[in-house]
Amino acid sequence: MCKVLVVDDDPDFLEITRMVLEKEGYQVDLAQSGPQALEKLRQSPPNIVLLDIMMDTVLEGLHISHEIHENPDLKGCKVIMVTSIMDTDKAGLFPTDEYVPVEAWLTKPVQPDKLLTTVGKYCTHRK
Repeated sequence: MCKVLVVDDDPDFLEITRMVLEKEGYQVDLAQSGPQALEKLRQSPPNIVLLDIMMDTVLEGLHISHEIHENPDLKGCKVIMVTSIMDTDKAGLFPTDEYVPVEAWLTKPVQPDKLLTTVGKYCTHRK
């Protein structure tokens, strides 16, 4: 079974995404902040992390993606960045000259079919 950790500070986004993924058979865990996500990642690494950029800080998700990428215990954990930053006045804060360790990008609002297609593409079972 493919396990997905959804990280976002918007409780509505968390709940809708959980319902869409669970309906298709994914095992879903939720985190409402970067620190909560890191704790859950340490406890039980998922196959995929759906990660918002803007949470407690404007670029919190970006920092979390780097921590995932740099942690050898999380090797194989795929990150899909889910964001609306480009549609906000914070877009200029996003570093365009920096490598961002993610497999894919989704723009909010995310359509359920696009979410499922993207998660399905990157979901590999952890051993």
